[in-house]
Amino acid sequence: MPVRILNQSEVESLLTMDDCIHVMEEALTTLAEGDAIQPLRSILRMPNLKGAFGVMPGVIERPAAFGLKAISVYPANHGTEYDSHQGAVLLFEPVHGSLAAILDASSITAIRTAAVSGVATILLARRDAGDLAILGSGVQADTHLDAMRAVRDLRRVRTWSRNTHHATDFAKRARSRHGLAVEVMPTAQAAVTGADLICTVTGAKDPILAGEWIMPGAHINAVGSSMRDARELDTAAVVRSRLFVDRRESALHEAGDFLIPRAEGAVTDAHILGELGDLLLNRATGREGPADITLFKSLGLAIEDVAVARHVCTMAQERGVGLVLDLGGQRGTHP
Repeated sequence: MPVRILNQSEVESLLTMDDCIHVMEEALTTLAEGDAIQPLRSILRMPNLKGAFGVMPGVIERPAAFGLKAISVYPANHGTEYDSHQGAVLLFEPVHGSLAAILDASSITAIRTAAVSGVATILLARRDAGDLAILGSGVQADTHLDAMRAVRDLRRVRTWSRNTHHATDFAKRARSRHGLAVEVMPTAQAAVTGADLICTVTGAKDPILAGEWIMPGAHINAVGSSMRDARELDTAAVVRSRLFVDRRESALHEAGDFLIPRAEGAVTDAHILGELGDLLLNRATGREGPADITLFKSLGLAIEDVAVARHVCTMAQERGVGLVLDLGGQRGTHP
């Protein structure tokens, strides 16, 4: 059977942020309606402690598609020629179960993660929010800036990173790509003071955002941590916030930003007020007033990768993009 192979630049050329936000809204709604299968991911810690390897399968029943993402996560790659997230998304066609496509996972992960934060920001941030702080300066800083620009009119953008050179490079990229001035701040506190949009996209294991720094009315997208023993937000930040997640089951197993405060006795499972799909279906109440602090804890879901892969492959087929190879898979194709 023919298999379409799409590299990083091809995926990026076919996947706009606006389109990806729409695809994520559809995927999260499908999940909330029960028309998707989303098991917990399997994560292996590498023996050398340099990174992790994850396998994430998922099935979307409407419209039908299934596949998996196999990805390595090496945070130390930041600042090198290698992305911190590397791997492939395998998309299968649902009629006969044949492999249909192999897509670069770095680009899909970078764009769809920020697009989900864009969905959360649409649902939870104040309509007049526009003072953005981005904590972190890697790939997710770039794509989150894209996503926030897509869903809110930005008045001011500040950034902070543990490596000032990386933060400066991010600011230069923002000016080159968007003509946008990004202020590099000396501390995380200085970056978030007065901000009504905050995106944490670091590889931190310990908190870099304190609850006492967050102004009333702010919305936070907490993205960087996906391990139960690591977090970017301190306990006070979580306690002060109305908390929503992409998938409740995933958060209860993997979200250190929530699990550590729960272990301290500061919150219970009831502190998770709903999933983004619940908000999209009006099954949950997000922001109740202008002074509420809202928090979206992102972990990333395989159905998001599958939905994006299906969208990108449709675009690639229409435009004749990618390398198409016959890898077999039909009876009689081998001697």
